[in-house]
Amino acid sequence: MSFRLHLPKVSVSRATRQSITRVGAILLLLVVTGLTAFPAPWNNAMGAVRNKIGWSLPNIPDNGFTLGLDLEGGVHLVYEADMSNIPAADRDSALSGIRDVIERRANSLGVSESRVETTIADGHYRVIIELPGIQDAAEATKLIGETPVLQFRTPTKAVATTATAEEQVRIDAEQKTQRSTAVDVLDRALAGEDFAALAGEFSLDAATKDAGGYDGFVAADDSVYADLIKTFTRRTRVGVVKGLYENGSTINVVKYISQGSDTTVEASHILVCFTGASRCTETRTKEEAKTIIDSLKAQATTENFADLAKANSDEPGADTSAGALGTVKKGMMVQSFEDALFAMKDGTVSEVVESEFGYHIINRVSSKNIPTYELSHIEMPWTTLSDVVNSDPWENTELSGKHIKSAGVAFDQQTNAPYIALSFNAEGADLFGKLTEANVGQVIGIFLDGEPVTTPVVNQAIYGGTAQITGNFTLVEAKLTAERLNAGALPVPINVLSQQTIGPTLGQASLDASLKAAFIAFLLISLFMVLYYRLPGFMAIVALLIYSTINLTLYKIFGVTVTLSGIAGFVLSVGIAVDANVLIFERLKEELWSGRDLPTAIEEAVKRAWPSIRDGNATTLIATFILFTMGTSFIKGFALTLMIGIFVSLFCALVITRSLLMAVSRPTALKKRLFFLGLK
Repeated sequence: MSFRLHLPKVSVSRATRQSITRVGAILLLLVVTGLTAFPAPWNNAMGAVRNKIGWSLPNIPDNGFTLGLDLEGGVHLVYEADMSNIPAADRDSALSGIRDVIERRANSLGVSESRVETTIADGHYRVIIELPGIQDAAEATKLIGETPVLQFRTPTKAVATTATAEEQVRIDAEQKTQRSTAVDVLDRALAGEDFAALAGEFSLDAATKDAGGYDGFVAADDSVYADLIKTFTRRTRVGVVKGLYENGSTINVVKYISQGSDTTVEASHILVCFTGASRCTETRTKEEAKTIIDSLKAQATTENFADLAKANSDEPGADTSAGALGTVKKGMMVQSFEDALFAMKDGTVSEVVESEFGYHIINRVSSKNIPTYELSHIEMPWTTLSDVVNSDPWENTELSGKHIKSAGVAFDQQTNAPYIALSFNAEGADLFGKLTEANVGQVIGIFLDGEPVTTPVVNQAIYGGTAQITGNFTLVEAKLTAERLNAGALPVPINVLSQQTIGPTLGQASLDASLKAAFIAFLLISLFMVLYYRLPGFMAIVALLIYSTINLTLYKIFGVTVTLSGIAGFVLSVGIAVDANVLIFERLKEELWSGRDLPTAIEEAVKRAWPSIRDGNATTLIATFILFTMGTSFIKGFALTLMIGIFVSLFCALVITRSLLMAVSRPTALKKRLFFLGLK
């Protein structure tokens, strides 16, 4: 005899499944945004787990909120530029150049969140500067307010080659400390500590630091580690960390990862370009170019290739170089050319190859395999003579920014590449002519506020009062450089209109008071909503929590600078967020009184409350947009946080609150007047 136990089949409706899914998604959103806004509890918990069992989930990066001047403390400066001697057409450009110079000067103070804004009103050209964290107002004013300095410099002719006794003592002392630090890092690496983590903590090399110090494969003949690589042998173990290696002004810990090989090729080519090809100045059609290259291909051999290249190649300088490319490695040429070159054998001539520059015939002369070494390194400071000797590799000339009449952007007629066109006054034209004549084939550096803007090589003496600064400029870079040059050249004195110092104690007190006010406001709103609207009110508070975490997360993601006025905007947006819920709940009561069932009443309440919510928020958005676009920095902070809050409040009211209400409308136990006003 057997017995079967029959259990009742539980069916879950589609609406219930949707409600569960939505609630789960809402809870997940709350957790993710909450941890992003406030990662400290998670990180502390993971630290405790790591200490207890040795492993844990990754920490969440915590960069903190960007605090404004009124919260962090600092200096607030307002300057006015004297444009009385500047033509009206040049004033906007000059003011932009001044702003750019001041921003770089603020960065030299170590201010990462400085704010520099310009305003033009009623003929007044003003610059507003906020320097959070700076307390020495006198020093900040001195550095910020100086007139931009443009200088023309040449390389120093004589540089000290030996240190004095005092300088040598300093070098030895600093090297001793630096070597001790480097030895400690080396010991940690040898003990098995993660090399990439050590590189991220100690390495000075910005190009490889974020990649764990990884250099990739380097060749012995062109590597900065050439002397070190000579010590590698076939028996050098993969993954070994080498000892300390001094390289110029750095001392390095190097990790040898593996050994490989690379192919280098000696080659030459013939180029026949056509109209439309990159950098081509010829007027022939593509069909005409193809006919020419096919004819050359029919004639070309390794023996006569050089003569054909001299006579026929369109490459600049081919009449003397015979199309020689020198030593070529992978990654140096455009893809189609490289594919053909490395598929050839030594001592052969290729078929016709097309690239963005035109048609080519390639002569592969020879090749060789060279060993390469896969390395990572940790680069640390190493004091040398150049660090302590009081010498500058550049020396000033008589020519300076006061001799420039104007600087603008022009375009090369053949390549259409932008360049900087300079115009000197009479004295400047004479000085520039003499300077270029004395430095043909040498570099002349153009410096703005002590930083090199460009360092062109002088090809020939330049007279006539004009000059060109060419380089790999984009149009934006060329315009920016011209603005910088004009800022240094034009006589634009900057006068202090106001100066205000805000101490960090005041900032912290203001922040604490603001947070306390926001917390009290949230508690009062929560109490009112729960007492008056009951269960829907509680759902609104949950939505309000999510609203707050989403707002704070957006502040971090987009780098919103939090100021007192910004906090005021956030607090006001909380009230607006609650207002949208109030409209829905009042409409819900009316729908329930009319006899609708609870789920239908919720859907209808949201639908009918939407026009009022939309119109009310739209008018507020219009006002905030005007404040943001036309207001000053403090007003903009208020408008920005309020604007973000309005958009988030719409999402929370129409999606989160509605989803939570639908979820609690299903259980029969909750369909009571105790929980919902309006139920009979």
